[in-house]
Amino acid sequence: MRWALGLAFSLMTINAQGQKHSRCVVDDRDREVCLGAPAQRIAALSPGATELTYASGAGDQVVAVVSYSDYPPEAKEVQSVGSHTRMDLEALVTLRPDLVIGWTTGNPPEQLETIEALGLPVFYIEPRGVDGVASVIERLARLAGTESVGQKVADEFRKGMAEVEDRYQDRDPVPTFYQVWDEPLMSINDEHLIGQVVRMCGGANVFGDQQRLVPRLDDEAVLAANPEAIIAGGMGEENRDWLTHWEQYDELEAVAQGNLFFVPPSLIQRPTPRLLEGTKLLCEKLETARERR
Repeated sequence: MRWALGLAFSLMTINAQGQKHSRCVVDDRDREVCLGAPAQRIAALSPGATELTYASGAGDQVVAVVSYSDYPPEAKEVQSVGSHTRMDLEALVTLRPDLVIGWTTGNPPEQLETIEALGLPVFYIEPRGVDGVASVIERLARLAGTESVGQKVADEFRKGMAEVEDRYQDRDPVPTFYQVWDEPLMSINDEHLIGQVVRMCGGANVFGDQQRLVPRLDDEAVLAANPEAIIAGGMGEENRDWLTHWEQYDELEAVAQGNLFFVPPSLIQRPTPRLLEGTKLLCEKLETARERR
């Protein structure tokens, strides 16, 4: 209670300053978030949020991150306040952030509500498309006062993704299964950002019509879909074990053609500018599958 009251007093003092020059943006929950001055002490509550904040040019203002915030390398030196699923709120408050970057579907709602109740501005992110990633960077830059850096990064990302799409989207379709998790077995539908990447590369997502953004499956469903290519991340940047599992099924077209492909998860499963690198890699894998026909 003492730390909460102390924070509330500090926030009233901060909020009383600089209100004439508010910086306002709309977050991914359609809420307006306004700051009286550029954020100087930012807490990023997911690895993706950390990357996006650095990409916006505000890396020097980051004072708190969560576990697995490993990019860029300097983010590993910032104090961690727990994991994205369970933050240490007392440690977070002690760092006196003036902006918190929350992950809409990844952070515990009750903890984000507590943070808001204490008076801390929370900017919710949930980029669902290429432009969504670029837009988050632009809006974070607005809140942090780093507009010139953020705009350049956002523009380069949009341009790079458009070039990849122009190159690959009209290639012969490759029926593709993207594995996003192993236990339980999970994939993505066409509305998911990764599903959009598969489509940009000329892939045909075999579970694209599923209603859930991240559908749960079993081996039998994959066998029935019989994808020509299987693409997986893994539990680490070099862990290909998820692909090894599928080698037992000789009847799978992807196995018969040798089309079991690994893409480092941080390049494709985080909605950050590095998605461009991951997209290029995924497109190259599907092009390899075409060449093996």
